[in-house]
Amino acid sequence: CSFICMFHAVKSAASDCLFNGMCFSSQSSFLGRFRHFVDIIDPRTLFISETRLKECVALLDHFKHGTLPPGTTDQQLWEAQKVKQAIIHPDTGQKIFMPFRMSGTDTFYYCVLLSVLQWLNQSHNACVNYANRNATKPTPTSRFIQGYLGAVTSAVSIAVGLNVLIEKSRTFNPATRLIIQRFVPFPAVASANICNVALMRHNELSEGIDVLDSNGNVVGSSRIAAKHALMETAFTRVVLPLPIFVLPPIIMAFLEKRPLLQAHRWLMLPVHSLVCLAVFGLSLPLAISLFPQMSEIQASHLEPEIAMATDCKVLTYNKGL
Repeated sequence: CSFICMFHAVKSAASDCLFNGMCFSSQSSFLGRFRHFVDIIDPRTLFISETRLKECVALLDHFKHGTLPPGTTDQQLWEAQKVKQAIIHPDTGQKIFMPFRMSGTDTFYYCVLLSVLQWLNQSHNACVNYANRNATKPTPTSRFIQGYLGAVTSAVSIAVGLNVLIEKSRTFNPATRLIIQRFVPFPAVASANICNVALMRHNELSEGIDVLDSNGNVVGSSRIAAKHALMETAFTRVVLPLPIFVLPPIIMAFLEKRPLLQAHRWLMLPVHSLVCLAVFGLSLPLAISLFPQMSEIQASHLEPEIAMATDCKVLTYNKGL
């Protein structure tokens, strides 16, 4: 009986955290954040209807105001929370366009992967970065266009330069050619990703982002917090492609020796594509779990006017994804 009571107490406490910036899994540890984002990027949330989304939002509103319908379970609340977090932007309260949600990244990345147009890939990356930014400050259309053109141009230039370098490596000696073909692609892709994030979200650096106290009240707009947010996001974009460069060659080296692929060589390309998709599906939650979305920063590390405007020692901000 005591165990059952304790179980319900824990479940009740978990439910009470729904509107205090908490998630089903603790966000204070990497494993907790990983479990949370694996749940949030569930591709099935792409097919949630408008009616279902409104039901989830309404259920959470009922919870917030203490007017839950009789018989509502914790599981229903957590499912509603999952749907809302996967679709609704935490700052604007608006729906994120389906292709640019984190739950759509795997699916649409696979489509882009099959395309030979590098600009399409970087355009998708730019829109993902913009859709999942910190949106506490409005971004003028002109700045969005400038950021998009700069992000795509720089990223595509790096990618094209990489292709030219690899092509020219055929004239080098075998040792140099091997180094270029194996070690240049990752830093090139990582650099393109960093440029994409920085240019698509450069408005945050100039305007600052809102920092909140322990009660969720806005204390002020901080450029220092914006810098931290972009650095953390850029680092996740460096980690994101790492498993894709490392694991597929190892997995394919093993699979290519299997009798099935030995007998049916035409299966190599589709199998390799599926392996890349599976690895990307793993690397996405790994990368975005490195830092909590609602990050913390010491008030003393921010601008003096913000530090003096609150008694809180630690403030929070939406890092974006």
